[in-house]
Amino acid sequence: MSTDPVVIDGGDRSCVRLLLELRGRLAGLAPGTVVHLIALDPAAPIDLPAWCHLTGHAYLGPVERAPAPTYALRVAADPRPTSPESPWRPR
Repeated sequence: MSTDPVVIDGGDRSCVRLLLELRGRLAGLAPGTVVHLIALDPAAPIDLPAWCHLTGHAYLGPVERAPAPTYALRVAADPRPTSPESPWRPR
């Protein structure tokens, strides 16, 4: 099993679109997997920790020396579900 992080390039997507995609991608990963999310949206450093807190994923913080704004998180074993249309709202 690889210990390398899974890299997800969110590009310049808005946080709403980014969280929708992220939620789907994380659902297919094993608990404990570390993810490095590249996100250019200026709201990402605020929205991502809040979303992780809401869902139960562990926000690990910004990735140092990354070529683009990159944030790390660890996939939860039993994440809390969010609304299908609004990933920032609990289901």
